[in-house]
Amino acid sequence: MSSPQSTAPGVERFGYQQELQRSLSFADLLIYGLIFMVPIAPFGIFGSVFQSSGGMVALAYVIGMVAMAFTALSYAQMARAFPMAGSVYTYAGRGIAAPVGFLAGWVILLDYVLVPALLYLVASSAMTSFVPGVPIWVWLIAFIVLNTVVNYLGIEMTARMNKIMLVAELIVLAIFLVVGIVALAQGKGHGAALSPLFDSSTFSWPLAFGAVSVAVLSFLGFDGISMLAEESRESTRRLGRSMVFALVLAGALFVVQTWVAALLAPNRADLLAHGGDNAFYDTAEYAGGHWLSVLTAVATAVAWGFANSLVAQAATSRLLFAMARDRQLPAFLRKVHPTRKVPVNATFLVAVVSLALGLYLSTRDDGIGLLGSLVNFGAMTAFLALHVSVVVHYVVRNRSRDWWRHLVAPAIGFLILLYVVINASIAAQVLGFVWLAIGVVILAGSYMMGRRPTLSAVTPEATE
Repeated sequence: MSSPQSTAPGVERFGYQQELQRSLSFADLLIYGLIFMVPIAPFGIFGSVFQSSGGMVALAYVIGMVAMAFTALSYAQMARAFPMAGSVYTYAGRGIAAPVGFLAGWVILLDYVLVPALLYLVASSAMTSFVPGVPIWVWLIAFIVLNTVVNYLGIEMTARMNKIMLVAELIVLAIFLVVGIVALAQGKGHGAALSPLFDSSTFSWPLAFGAVSVAVLSFLGFDGISMLAEESRESTRRLGRSMVFALVLAGALFVVQTWVAALLAPNRADLLAHGGDNAFYDTAEYAGGHWLSVLTAVATAVAWGFANSLVAQAATSRLLFAMARDRQLPAFLRKVHPTRKVPVNATFLVAVVSLALGLYLSTRDDGIGLLGSLVNFGAMTAFLALHVSVVVHYVVRNRSRDWWRHLVAPAIGFLILLYVVINASIAAQVLGFVWLAIGVVILAGSYMMGRRPTLSAVTPEATE
């Protein structure tokens, strides 16, 4: 009987050496995805989603989960074909062409490089509000140093910390739900029971999909599982399945907690008009008292600043490693620690960039909002390339007749995301397309210098 290690897909047939350590189980991958999405993510953006959805917060998350489900299915298909680190960079590069892969990787860098900075900034701002005597830059440095040390110690250490943090987040969520349901039973609720899912007085399709563009930020992270393909000891089928499972589990948790919170939210009219960064914590205080407000706020800060940013830093370093391995980024980023088996230089670079961005944007009033919109835009644009790569690789190149998984589902996912990108904020569109234009210039320069983007091996047939 073969061991789990022997069933894991190898990267040697793609022209690479196995440099990272294969030690992650299906449970490790699932937990990693959940931590990346943050089971209590709606705590921090509840007010924004409530306002943009006309109070139908649960509906926004349902639509967001369905929209992302099509993307998760496409990820699962490409992970089976190309079980390597690099995510959309690898899938578009091998599924379509190497230059397309470079541009997809460049665009998703906007997501992955900015995500840790966004998380550190949000968490540091939250901690400063509780401990105003400590400057925000102190919290930024503390979170970044702590996460960099854990990631440097190896993927197994990261996986162990993920399990601890997931349990802690689920305990806090369970406390809120129990207290919230008791408060509803005591008559503290507002509006009809189904109003968080559908409210005829505020519903419109543009409103619903506009809210999805905000809610989708909570789902970003399931795709990070694909970055660990070279550290998974599972089959390619189970690797893809872990992404889908993580998305569905997180979506269910998001819907339940926002449903309860929406029914309890005080000052509904004010929320619909203005939103509010502290809307969830005010709701928690209304439901159970000041202690619950403090608990949920501190849990959000720790979840974003430590747990989520820990896995975000790990995923970003794997993307930089994969692109450097193909000589599409500086070679020093491909260095792997000889004993810890982690891309050490890429890990340190992410820490430095996160610190620089965090310190700069902490001085801007719109820092968090701008980072959030850019992260969303970068991810959604890269996901468009992902859906195209499924169709090109399976239907065009390999003549697949599995019309649902290889044509219909990717097409639906593409159209949904295209709508979100078109309706993104103007600032995000401008900066996002400027970033893409820079990538095009770099790509053109590479061609002019005779450094055409190439990958290390001929694309093999998809694996099962």
